[in-house]
Amino acid sequence: MFPNKLVAIVNKQIETGVLMNAVAHMCLGFGAHMGHEDLHLMNYKNAEGFVYPNISKMPFIILREKNSNKIGTLLMKAKEAGLQYAVFTNTMTEGTWADQEARTLATKQEDIIYYGLVLFGPHEVVSDLTRKLSLYKGESDE
Repeated sequence: MFPNKLVAIVNKQIETGVLMNAVAHMCLGFGAHMGHEDLHLMNYKNAEGFVYPNISKMPFIILREKNSNKIGTLLMKAKEAGLQYAVFTNTMTEGTWADQEARTLATKQEDIIYYGLVLFGPHEVVSDLTRKLSLYKGESDE
C-alpha cells in the first residue's frame, strides 16, 4: 500500500463532458506541482517496446459528491488537514485564461460553484474525509 492516497471528487450536478475537462485541468496542474516521485509515475512498455509514459503506480479513484456546497466544505476540511489539492470551478470556464482569472478574482467564495477537487495526502486522512462518498459512474450515475 502507498503512504498517500490520490482521489478526485466531482460534482454530480455537472455534465460529464464538462467534468472530464475539469478533471483534466486539475490533474495537469496537480501532476506538474507534485512531480514524478510523489505520484509514483512510471513508463509502461508493451511487447514491442512501445512506451506509455507517466502512468501512476498508485490507484486514482474518482468519487462523486451531490453538490458544490459539499465539495466546498470538503475543500476547507482538506486545507485544514494540510492536504495537497487542486480545484476547478465555474469561474474557470468560458473565454480566455485571462477572462477566467479575472472572473475568479471577482467571485466571492460563497458564489463559487465547484466542479471538482483532487486530494492527495496521508492515506488515512484522505480516506476519513471521503469515506461517505460513492464511486463516480459517469452517465449512469444517479
